[in-house]
Amino acid sequence: MKNLKYKTITKFAFMAFVCLSSFACSSKDNDIGGKPEGVDKNNTLVSPKYNRTAVLRNPLNGWVMYGARTADESYWDTEYYVSDLGKKVKAIDYASACYIRTSWASLNPSDGVYAWNDPNSQIAKLIKGAEKRGVPVAFRIVVDGRDQGMNTPKFVFDAGAAYYLENTAFPTRITPIPQDPIFRSYYAKFIEELAKEFNNPDRTAFIDAYGLGKWGEAHNVIYENPGTSTGQNTEKLKEEVLDWVTDLYTRCFTKVPLVINYHRVIGDPISWGAPNPNSDRLLVKAINKGYSLRQDAFGMTDYYQSWEKQFAKTWNNKRPILMEGGWITSGTHRYWTDPSNKYREGHPEDVRQGEFDAAAEACVNMMDFRAGDTDSWFEKAFNLVQRFTSEGGYRLYPDQVYIPEKIKSGAETTITHRWRNMGWGYFPNNIPQWNFKYKVAFALLDAENNVKQIFVDKEGEPSAWLKNNPVSYNFKTAVNVPAGTYSWAIAIVDTTKENQPGIKLAVNGELTSEGWLKLLNLQVQ
Repeated sequence: MKNLKYKTITKFAFMAFVCLSSFACSSKDNDIGGKPEGVDKNNTLVSPKYNRTAVLRNPLNGWVMYGARTADESYWDTEYYVSDLGKKVKAIDYASACYIRTSWASLNPSDGVYAWNDPNSQIAKLIKGAEKRGVPVAFRIVVDGRDQGMNTPKFVFDAGAAYYLENTAFPTRITPIPQDPIFRSYYAKFIEELAKEFNNPDRTAFIDAYGLGKWGEAHNVIYENPGTSTGQNTEKLKEEVLDWVTDLYTRCFTKVPLVINYHRVIGDPISWGAPNPNSDRLLVKAINKGYSLRQDAFGMTDYYQSWEKQFAKTWNNKRPILMEGGWITSGTHRYWTDPSNKYREGHPEDVRQGEFDAAAEACVNMMDFRAGDTDSWFEKAFNLVQRFTSEGGYRLYPDQVYIPEKIKSGAETTITHRWRNMGWGYFPNNIPQWNFKYKVAFALLDAENNVKQIFVDKEGEPSAWLKNNPVSYNFKTAVNVPAGTYSWAIAIVDTTKENQPGIKLAVNGELTSEGWLKLLNLQVQ
């Protein structure tokens, strides 16, 4: 079967304009229906068909399912009834990552002891449960104890680490002072051990890599006793601590994306107020070290305001943005008091819509199924779950590929391929932890779908593919296989894994078990 389920166009006249590069070149095509420049006159057009609905589990893309520190493995199989579908579904079947927000103490209960090494610990079971279901985990590790109890291990304070106690009525709610050398020594040891286990992109989707302040959100950070501090040293302490913690994480996690909250009072002792003049500069320091972005107040219009929106806009298509909804609609939050006046009491779907709208404006790559609020996404706002799956993050596919049907062994051909991103986000191949490791590749497959030759187009750069801006490449290469019949196939491969397909494409078509999209038969003479 020559066309492998795709519409093909037989050979056509050579175009007048050709690419001047001797090897490969790219161009942006504003004319959606036009032919790219530099097409080989002997090649045939294959037009893969776009799939707009499939859930694609791709890195730094899609929905994040949250797991509470008290949950067990069965939590990942929680089902919700979706009236639009007339059946129950599992949230994890829509998720690309499982996010565990937990305490340092829960992961490191005593010096040298780590919960992930104990298969009977609740955390280890939770992590194993996500991995068993084919979903990587993500972490935020909280040290502040003011609202939640002793989040930093007791042995750290027993060793003499300085701390702050906000309320003597709750003597275990103590918070470490982040510039204290004893705290830093133990914390650095812990992060180093964490990285030994989880600096692996197959296991870990990302690390929420700041962790200081209330709930680890990088605000209301304690550096000095608020009752005695003059505030004179605050800006100096903020920057020195941010430098220390971001240096620690970037040193330890070299293969896994790191994120930091972006807001107007980053690292400040206050939780909210006018934008601090140093916030932008401090965040850019973290970004320049390799950090991507996250925000925990989407849908909270009194916290996510013009400063945050502008910061996101500045970094769109340069760093991916991960969102978390701010309002907990199933708890004690009075979400109906939001200044937008768009949320009705008893209608969590109103909040879900507000979060979705803010996420679309920020062009986020990931949205959240927050623990306790996941039911409302599926039971009251499933249309938004489907919309983000179809519209959000990145959805990549080649809409035009020009390849030969016949060629002599050893001969050269120029493959022209054009790519589209149908999502509002971008593919963050440019972050330092990935270092452009994903590339477009073509393969020749035998009758059993075994790969016989791979051609990697090093000029095809997925991070450049933005919504409504298709990009074309002309890739000159030689076919060096024995005479016979083969199938052309295409993929975005991970060059650090011997060019195995690494990204799921948003296409309908015949895929091999390894993830190659079959295109057209080739007769090698």
